[in-house]
Amino acid sequence: MSEHVEWSEPEGTAPAATTAAVTPADAADAARLVSFGLQPKLQPARDQEYADLLRRYREDPPFARLADAVATGLGLIVLEVSPRAGMAVTAAEDSVFAVRMGDYARRTSADGGDRFLHGLAHLAVAAMAFPRPEDLADDGYIGRVTVNGVDAFVRQACRRLEERAAEQGENTDPATDAPGLEAAWRIWVRRSATGATKDARRLAGSTTGIVAKAVAFLTESGFLQRTGDDNGGTYRTTARYQLQVRDMAGSAAMAELLELGVVPVTDGTPTLLPPEESDDLELVADAGLPFHSS
Repeated sequence: MSEHVEWSEPEGTAPAATTAAVTPADAADAARLVSFGLQPKLQPARDQEYADLLRRYREDPPFARLADAVATGLGLIVLEVSPRAGMAVTAAEDSVFAVRMGDYARRTSADGGDRFLHGLAHLAVAAMAFPRPEDLADDGYIGRVTVNGVDAFVRQACRRLEERAAEQGENTDPATDAPGLEAAWRIWVRRSATGATKDARRLAGSTTGIVAKAVAFLTESGFLQRTGDDNGGTYRTTARYQLQVRDMAGSAAMAELLELGVVPVTDGTPTLLPPEESDDLELVADAGLPFHSS
């Protein structure tokens, strides 16, 4: 007869009326559910075992606590468990599953000076995909972006920042290696939008090349789905990406970008207008990008 451990509440809380036994099979099922959550492209609707485990998570509180504990032990944060998103998880900074900016930069062949630009590309994609608080709050909302649209949006944002700095009498031409988001935007506008090789391929170091790498990474991670080739590539958001952006929405850089005023449009093209005064958005403090800075 196999051994089992008793699942109990933390010390200091009243014991439940009935304490359910957690068996090795339960632990295996919980770990299996977490493993499904680590496969971002896997859709519950297309995998019966995944759908069954999600149903069990929703209907069996002790099993849900066990799955949450497995995720926590792996350094994962559970964002949502639902039929639309599956078991959506994101990696904590100390998790073995964390994707770090240095790793991302190496994967995109970016030098140290370009890391600001790659980070800005991710911020701009998120801001264009969900430009209003109600877009993030609406589970049925689908954002759409294009590579050329994101690049044009950042260039408009840069011009807006330059105008604001000029009005305030600030330096509008900082050193190219200066830290900070405004410096990154100003470096961006100096970079060629496309460039081209002799065979007309887009240069990886151009700003549209940087955006293309960002959306390719997000697509591989299950956050975006490619829908066409117009305007450098067109993409739609997934439920997982909406949850990820909710988690990162409190970052100072994201808030500053949204404050410039992004108007939602359906074809992925950018428009900047003065933002409406609103206190509706409750932001998550100290949230970051889909990858970590170190």
